[in-house]
Amino acid sequence: MNARQIKLLNRLLDGFAGQLTSGKWAAIAKCSSDTALRDIHELLQRGVLVKRDAGGRSTSYALASPTSGLEVP
Repeated sequence: MNARQIKLLNRLLDGFAGQLTSGKWAAIAKCSSDTALRDIHELLQRGVLVKRDAGGRSTSYALASPTSGLEVP
């Protein structure tokens, strides 16, 4: 994992308020939206993040549960 991914995952583990979107990822990590999407897609492939139900412009992501593969509330 890269430094941006570690920074954002730590933020999620510390109790992120609201929903994590690629736009919020880009703002917090101070990177482009394309870079944020690449980071997110890598974590989706690794099973660290899951995509929530809403799609399109309202796509958001959450931490995956380590045991069941379901999102952590």
